[in-house]
Amino acid sequence: QVQLVESGGGSVQAGGSLRLSCAASRSISSVNAMGWYRQAPGMQRELVASLTSDGRSNYADSVKGRFTISRENGKNTVYLQMNNLKPEDIAVYYCYLARWGTIYWGQGTQVTVSS
Repeated sequence: QVQLVESGGGSVQAGGSLRLSCAASRSISSVNAMGWYRQAPGMQRELVASLTSDGRSNYADSVKGRFTISRENGKNTVYLQMNNLKPEDIAVYYCYLARWGTIYWGQGTQVTVSS
């Protein structure tokens, strides 16, 4: 079992930045992938960014060039740096970890952007 704890959400003005953190209760060095989904009100959950064990990253088209995913194995943590935030980025952001066929989820953190 793996627990994921997210932090770093909050409210910013359009154009501002936030950095989300996701701390895992176990080592992330052997996971298949980690990343972030988001869910806006009334919308389906969508993939924002992912990072595989071999270092490949993938981003939703809507965040390319603005968001950056990274990991720090020594702290069992994955980050999502979000720059130039827009009102359309408003959502609850969920961290996930895929390991040996199982996906674990964090509790979610709210991101609000005011125009």
